[in-house]
Amino acid sequence: MPKIVDHDRYRQELLSQCLTLFAERGFGAVTMREIAASLGVSTGTLYHYFPNKERIFVQLVETYCEKDVAEFFAQAPLIEPLENKLRRITTFFLQRYSTYQRQFLIWIDFYQHSQRSQSSDWTVLQQSWQRTQGQLVDYLQISPEQVDSLLIFLDGLLLQCLYGRLEVNITQQLEVFMQMLQQACRSDSPNQI
Repeated sequence: MPKIVDHDRYRQELLSQCLTLFAERGFGAVTMREIAASLGVSTGTLYHYFPNKERIFVQLVETYCEKDVAEFFAQAPLIEPLENKLRRITTFFLQRYSTYQRQFLIWIDFYQHSQRSQSSDWTVLQQSWQRTQGQLVDYLQISPEQVDSLLIFLDGLLLQCLYGRLEVNITQQLEVFMQMLQQACRSDSPNQI
């Protein structure tokens, strides 16, 4: 009897292993042959699931973003004061800080590679940003511009690794920013908090 394979589950298993490889070696430096070898599968098997490494990356971004959003909203009550919602976001971010840092650096590498190869696959990053922004606007009930400020700040914190900043400093910076954002929200909408 032939072996029954759950293709979606197997694809997810392959994807999860690819993130580590991209983090260690960089997106642009890895070939499909090297990816297959590190996963312990044939190149043909890898191509059966993914036509190229760009598709691997696109599916990684989509999978991880959907997973993070689902995990966040599974534990986040929709009705609570803005201050508590912001605290939930910062706690969630800090718990995943090192993972997000790795992802962010891979995203930069992917973007550079896409620009050199003139690929349009990098739009997955824009789409991810837009989905996240929309969900946070709905959740926080603040303006898209204020959510943009929050997301831009969080992205900036992820880059602090390049400057050797420790997570303790990151926590302090998050606290300062959240106070500033709350002040801005109060001035825009006095009944918000």
